Amino acid sequence: MPTQNPIFIPGPTNLPEAVRRALDVPMEDQRAPDFPDFTLPLFADLKRVFKTEAGEALIFPASGTGGWEAALTNTLSPGDKVLTSRFGQFSMLWADMCQRLGLEVITADVPWGEGVPLDKFAEILGADKGHEIKAVLACHNETATGVTSDIPGVRRVLDDAGHPALLFVDGVSSIASIDFRMDEWGVDCAVSGSQKGFMLPPGLALVAVSQRGLEAAKSAKLPRCYFDFEDMLKLNRTGFFPYTPAVGLMRGLRASLDLLLEEGLDNVFARHYRMAEGVRRAVAAWDMELVSAGPQWRSDTVSAIRVPEGGDATAVIAGAYHRYGLSLGTGLAELSGKVFRIGHLGSVTELMLISAIAGAEMAMRDAGIAVELGSGVAAAQSWYRQDSDTVAQAAE
Repeated sequence: MPTQNPIFIPGPTNLPEAVRRALDVPMEDQRAPDFPDFTLPLFADLKRVFKTEAGEALIFPASGTGGWEAALTNTLSPGDKVLTSRFGQFSMLWADMCQRLGLEVITADVPWGEGVPLDKFAEILGADKGHEIKAVLACHNETATGVTSDIPGVRRVLDDAGHPALLFVDGVSSIASIDFRMDEWGVDCAVSGSQKGFMLPPGLALVAVSQRGLEAAKSAKLPRCYFDFEDMLKLNRTGFFPYTPAVGLMRGLRASLDLLLEEGLDNVFARHYRMAEGVRRAVAAWDMELVSAGPQWRSDTVSAIRVPEGGDATAVIAGAYHRYGLSLGTGLAELSGKVFRIGHLGSVTELMLISAIAGAEMAMRDAGIAVELGSGVAAAQSWYRQDSDTVAQAAE
């Protein structure tokens, strides 16, 4: 009998039933007179998730990569200097995009498993007396390594240096899952995607831009057309779009935002910590290690798990999929064959993750890795049985 198991990759994530139903609607007229009755509240509630009152929220038919490009091309000019750090596949790809767009990239690289190096950023920004660096790029949650960086710390570094550079944040696998505060942290452009914490299929780049970012767009010289903020916002303010929007996905976004706001964002973040910690305790029970170099880096949306020396993570992933119908995340770039990933963001429950942990144990044993069956399951069960007050105290 055909079955559909939940997936445990760090995006796309599982669809809640309310979102799936919201997506299954007839086509509609995106230029209908009453279309703004739908879109204007959607923009307003999207801003609530980004935690911005002063900024603007934009919805592009694209992936998170399109959101990266929108942030860069709308605010910068050819030859501008940007500061970033590479510590995983996606922070590396964003830096690559900067280079390909004709920007001068200053990188403060650190080993994969760490996050944004605040000390190196402070040194570089402090030495930039002429303020030639126009933007600082920070990957809030590096999906490839399961590492979350300190974005408020990046803002403190900028402020301590008295540096006016714009702050851009890749929040593709963090926003709507991990605490993010755009206005409070002084973020000028934040990028997310529909397929992660927003619990939708891929296809929407969700971007929020500050008033400083919009002001920078007035003089920026990098070419843009499809991702032009001005074109988009001019019509968004009336509830419409300059080209055909992804209306079906936007209906799903409406359902997703309703779920997130009804639960309450603080509760959403606490739930993600609870789910993540169960997986982390399973990894400890296996006597295995996360890629993240220490507790301060651990992500609440994805855990990247190193297999023991001589183990083959590719065999674990393939075996889990073909034998048990379990989708685990693969290791990327330099982590290929060394790591498998368990995504624990979006619409997941304790019992769903127990099944992922059990399946991973079986797949590891099948691949010749000597893990004790049930050890990770028992550790996760013990954690998940604790009441919410105990979990909240542990999170603090």
